[in-house]
Formats: sequence, structure tokens, C-alpha cells
Amino acid sequence: MTRSERLADQLDWYWHKNLRPRLDGLTDEEYFWEPVDDCWSVRPGGATAAPAAEGSGTWTMDSASPAPEPAPVTTIAWRLGHIIVSCLGYRVCWYFGGQEVDSGTFAYAGTADEALDQLDEMYGRWNAGVRELADADLDLPPAVGPERFPLENRVLHVNRELIHHGAEISLLRDLYRRQVGPVPHRTP
Repeated sequence: MTRSERLADQLDWYWHKNLRPRLDGLTDEEYFWEPVDDCWSVRPGGATAAPAAEGSGTWTMDSASPAPEPAPVTTIAWRLGHIIVSCLGYRVCWYFGGQEVDSGTFAYAGTADEALDQLDEMYGRWNAGVRELADADLDLPPAVGPERFPLENRVLHVNRELIHHGAEISLLRDLYRRQVGPVPHRTP
């Protein structure tokens, strides 16, 4: 087994055994659920609760530059958008070519099903790209993009990011399901 196959298998195991099964049955209500006031989320264009919004479609993602300290609590919708665009999308384009992904112009998903479709597509492109890398490719910095660390470091970084944010999404689902009393309804 090559190093790239081992790196891809590490994330693929997590994807198939942990994260993706935990996302099955995600409802729109869960997707947009705001567990506390002032959450960042994906919202209809022009309805941001944050200093700025990213995206150019019907739905945009709350944002700010620089990011506030402490960071705001974010919804499952926001976290999925972050994984799709920032963790996977940019790097799929930089390292493996194909359609450019940009947070400023991305069409963020307005439903849980649409977000999961975007996630599945981007994860598939990422995993296929990693598997096609030669071991020698992993020792060099990427030819495109702002990152100048060896590509193996970047692949490991993406693995950590998906595991980290996937765990946060899983926790939000657990909290949503175990609420006492009626679920507060906030319109996106």
C-alpha cells in the first residue's frame, strides 16, 4: 500500500464508519438549528446576522474578517458549508484541478439534503485525488495554492479538519435530539 493510499484510507475509514452514517436522516430543522442566540449559519441572501456574508447564491454563510474572538457558535449548516468549501473545495481545486471553489461565490445549500449532496461530491473528489498521488508528490509543496508545506502535511491537515468538524456536527446532532421541552424554532 502506498503512503497516499494509507492517508486516504485513514480519512475514508472515519468517513464511512463515523461521520457519514451520523449525517443520515439530517433534517432541515436540525441543519438550521441554533442552540444559542447569535449563532452563525447559512441564511437566505441578505439576512446575515454576522458582520458579513459569503456566497453568491440564494443562500449565504455568515462571516467576518477578521474572525471574531471568541468564535461564534455555528450551526450544522455553517459547519457543513465550511467543510465543503474551506476544508475540501479550495484544496481539491488547488491540488487536483477542476472547477475553482471560492467562498465568496459558492452557492451554499438551503437544505440539509442539498448540503449532503455537496459534501458527498466534494469528499469523493478529495479522496480520489489523494489516492492518485504518488509518494514523491507527498514530499513536495503543492504546485498551486498558498500553502508551502509538503503535500503530505496538507493531506493530514484536511484529515484532521474533517475529523474535528465532523465531531462538532455529531455533537450538535446529539444535543438537538436530547433537548428537554420543545425545540426553539428560529427561522433561517
